[in-house]
Amino acid sequence: MLGFFKKDYEIAAPVSGKVINLSEVPDQVFAQKLVGDGAAINGTGDIIVAPADGELTLIFKTCHAFALTLNNGIELLVHIGIDTVELQGEGFKALREQGKKVKRGEPIIKIDRQFIKSKGYSLITPVLIANSDIVSNIKCNIGQEVTAGKEII
Repeated sequence: MLGFFKKDYEIAAPVSGKVINLSEVPDQVFAQKLVGDGAAINGTGDIIVAPADGELTLIFKTCHAFALTLNNGIELLVHIGIDTVELQGEGFKALREQGKKVKRGEPIIKIDRQFIKSKGYSLITPVLIANSDIVSNIKCNIGQEVTAGKEII
């Protein structure tokens, strides 16, 4: 009877690339799931999209990360690259405003991939459920090649 109320939610890739396990992220904060649980994508695209429908609750001033609150209360954090906050916003451009409702696949951030890579930064993008304590089970499609806004991670 209790299982009747369970519902599966799918999170799409916010960027095209290969899905990897958080343990493979070269930053211990993400690898040890200190910020949340989920997966990461070794990104190959220049446009970062909303991975699900929800409210864009936060775009960091440097545009290297954003948070989305889904209708079911799940809080997602998409962190573009590793240590990219150090670029102080260079190479990142917000395409949507904080506080707006967004649909899965809608462009949120545009990055200058070549510039960021030329500065020596990884574009591995963790996609985290910040409040994973409200989720009973997280399944990730590790090893899959995904397209931004299309395939489920």
